[in-house]
Amino acid sequence: MLEAFDLGSWGRLSGGPVASGRLGSIWRLDTERGSWAVKQVGDAGDDEVAELLEGAAFQEAVLAAGLSTPAVRRTRAGEVIADCDGVRVRLHSWVDLHDTDPNLDPVEVGQLVAGLHRVDFAGSIGVDPWYTEPVGVARWTELVDTLRGRRAPFADELDALLPELVALEAYLGGPPRELRTCHRDLWADNVRRTPDGDLCVFDFDNAGLADPSQELGAVLVEYGAEPGRAALIRAAYAEAGGPGRVEHATDFAMAIAQLSHILVEGCRRWLAAGTDAGRADNEGWVREFLDRPLTRTVIAALLAD
Repeated sequence: MLEAFDLGSWGRLSGGPVASGRLGSIWRLDTERGSWAVKQVGDAGDDEVAELLEGAAFQEAVLAAGLSTPAVRRTRAGEVIADCDGVRVRLHSWVDLHDTDPNLDPVEVGQLVAGLHRVDFAGSIGVDPWYTEPVGVARWTELVDTLRGRRAPFADELDALLPELVALEAYLGGPPRELRTCHRDLWADNVRRTPDGDLCVFDFDNAGLADPSQELGAVLVEYGAEPGRAALIRAAYAEAGGPGRVEHATDFAMAIAQLSHILVEGCRRWLAAGTDAGRADNEGWVREFLDRPLTRTVIAALLAD
């Protein structure tokens, strides 16, 4: 890695991952030329690599626009990904971050999202069904039946929510007002306060075309739960020149689709887990939604705020 990324003559890699998410782990590399977050690319196929490369390019455009995000470290040859003894890795500058906090200052959140939506970047990664397509009543029903057959501890709770989940999917399917490259994963895990007080946005792996109004709707779901916060986010976003507007329940379609697919994936992983620890971990993922479900009532409150 030192040679590939031109990081000097010495370095120290952490003894194991220092941070882990649902889709990967981060190692820390301290070198003569700074500290870096290292992420293994693994067995990503051509399409996945194309998405990673475009996400990195968008991240570089975001940084150039003056927003706080880790810098992408490119190799001596200008590549994002390096093959280091058969292990493919990519690096970003290390940034110290505070813990996840969905109660970040709403004005700053609105300004940050507006800044992201104003970045001049023409991407080619298209609209993804993960953010637009429903799960469907048949699949929801089959999933609940399977979970109940396996005695999942959350099966009854999911079953009770099933009518609401199906009703929400009626908001999906409308045409976008506009399409531009968006982050598409602005949950609180990926927007953190830094020790110097900035809001830092990271993990651009899922960036691609989306409706900025839809992404703003998802931001309201994540950061606008308490009364008054959604109004502050929307006002700050508009004042900062953000192009999106959340005016109708259909403007929450992206959040509905994404949270539904995340919930399904958490259930799938619970079913596939071979250990009690694995099942407990994935139950926690499922309960992130069950304990704070997105409903028509929640959407109405966000619109009325």
